[in-house]
Amino acid sequence: MASNPSDRPKAVHRALQHMDPGLQPERTVMSWGRTGLATSVVALLLIRWYPSVGGIVFVPVIIALLGAGLIQVSQRRRYTVQAAGIANENVASDFWAVFWMTVMAVLIATTGVIAMWAA
Repeated sequence: MASNPSDRPKAVHRALQHMDPGLQPERTVMSWGRTGLATSVVALLLIRWYPSVGGIVFVPVIIALLGAGLIQVSQRRRYTVQAAGIANENVASDFWAVFWMTVMAVLIATTGVIAMWAA
């Protein structure tokens, strides 16, 4: 028996749509996704230091993994804000996301240097 479209559950959380799919919101989300993936790869590469550096190497690894996780968790909000900006013809840059990404990169590098120096 075919189900009636009115019998189907309605989506509670629908993504905000704009008139030009494939525009900036999609590209922005994909680039942040690649950034999160690259940060995860950095964390995995840092684990290779464990035999020569010791347990202190897990400090930058944890920072990198937390940063990558936060990037992935914030993707839906980022897309919604970008799509609303396209619909309203007023897209603002996400200063705080870039700021915290920069802070994370500096922390990973600094703690990595400290770990190597302490070994």
